[in-house]
Amino acid sequence: MTERLVELFEASQGAFLSGEELSDKLAISRTAVWKRIEKLREEGYTFEAVPRKGYRLIGKPDKLDPAALVTRLQTELFGRRIHYHQEVESTQTTALALLAEGAPEGTLILAEQQTAGRGRQGRPWISPKGKGLWMSLVLKPAGLPISCTPQLTLLVAVALCRAVRAETGVEAGIKWPNDLLVGGRKISGILLESRAEDASLQHIIAGVGISVNLTEEDYPEGLRETATSLAIEAGRPVDRMQLLCRFLQEWEQLYKLYLEQGFGPVKLLWEALTVSLHRTIRCRTPQGFVEGYGEGIDDFGALLLRLPDGTQQRLISGDVEFR
Repeated sequence: MTERLVELFEASQGAFLSGEELSDKLAISRTAVWKRIEKLREEGYTFEAVPRKGYRLIGKPDKLDPAALVTRLQTELFGRRIHYHQEVESTQTTALALLAEGAPEGTLILAEQQTAGRGRQGRPWISPKGKGLWMSLVLKPAGLPISCTPQLTLLVAVALCRAVRAETGVEAGIKWPNDLLVGGRKISGILLESRAEDASLQHIIAGVGISVNLTEEDYPEGLRETATSLAIEAGRPVDRMQLLCRFLQEWEQLYKLYLEQGFGPVKLLWEALTVSLHRTIRCRTPQGFVEGYGEGIDDFGALLLRLPDGTQQRLISGDVEFR
């Protein structure tokens, strides 16, 4: 019935269809028509509703195409194996199950929607259908110590920031340790979950959520001052497939460089793209709040904060706030 409704709108070629007309053609009540239109809105379809005219279809969801993605990728490993889902609870959870089945490095889990997406410290992540990039990538950096995990978080942030700037023109910046901001509002979060044996990394699941084509209405009232999307900032829809291809390309290149040369080159790139340094910041840590001047990061990815008394504090985790 829902597919038939879409067919009717597509056949109308942008003309308005009244609720009564749709009700007659589908042999259902006008209330049922309204419910199906609302369901289509949830799936990413856009309608204009005008009293006494009815509805017209003005936009369809931008669906990812895994087969087309593989042909467009310029990577050797990342994304060459794709597990694509219309809906999952969390791509991180799905990736963990695939790892148990032997998923190789570079395996990409991609979903149109997450019903229980999560960020750091178990926080929920808004991920509506067809409007973002909700993904996890399997990494197996054999032999690296577990202490390198923060470095890899910063590496992912650099790759994503470079891809966003190149593909959209939006001047995104990295907030330590794992967020991308535009104009002080969040567009992306990064979550790395790892497993180690004898202090050596066995695998990492790198989860990335990117708010690509969300509108203001997609965010709950309480998040509209702190969250935004690439489409809002660019003033136009963004090609999710193209952005994903560029991101995976940047990510793989940086990952190879990191394995060959260490954290030094990534550190320099991160410092050039961050919004957390050379300013006074306030950081919430497990031990409480600390305020100081962001001076840099060390060779392990920890934030170096100059306190008001002149001493330097090294932070390995926390949430940065700007004054």
